[in-house]
Amino acid sequence: MGLTEWAYSLSEAMLSEPLPRRWAHSLGVAKRARSLSPILGDDAELLEAAAVLHDVGYSPTIATTGFHPLDGARFLRDQEGTDERVVRLVAHHSCALLEAEERGLRPELEEEFALERPDLVDALVYCDMTTTPDGTETTPAERLDEIVQRYGPDTIVGRFIQRAAPEIHSAAERVEERLAKASVGGQPT
Repeated sequence: MGLTEWAYSLSEAMLSEPLPRRWAHSLGVAKRARSLSPILGDDAELLEAAAVLHDVGYSPTIATTGFHPLDGARFLRDQEGTDERVVRLVAHHSCALLEAEERGLRPELEEEFALERPDLVDALVYCDMTTTPDGTETTPAERLDEIVQRYGPDTIVGRFIQRAAPEIHSAAERVEERLAKASVGGQPT
């Protein structure tokens, strides 16, 4: 079984029944990851696996800290022996360090999981922040607004996402620039 096939199977097992909307979102994020293959080269499969697994930490069977990037990454590393690069992407997806800081968990996240290559981090941010909770495409601005509305501006998630907004927009711009260059030149950048 290949990496992506395994990742889809695991994510479905962890999310589809207890959290069907989270599963739909994860499928949408993975679909966005596939659309980035022109700029990912040999890392396309890696990003798609991380995309479908990025929210596995929400699964009630493994949620321990309540901070899904950390719970998911620990589960993938400790229970599943997942590729280290996938684990790092899950641990740090969508500006997780800022949310970890809000939760008092930044030292653990930084100590346990190194950052992955910036271009791949940007790509996963882009995929997550251009996908609605139901798995359809959206813009980063609409996604950020939706998150603030869903959680409230003064909650941990609301505060974190507002702080992360400039970096999320910058990451999306960098990915879109790479896509535009690839469509002109036809080569991954």
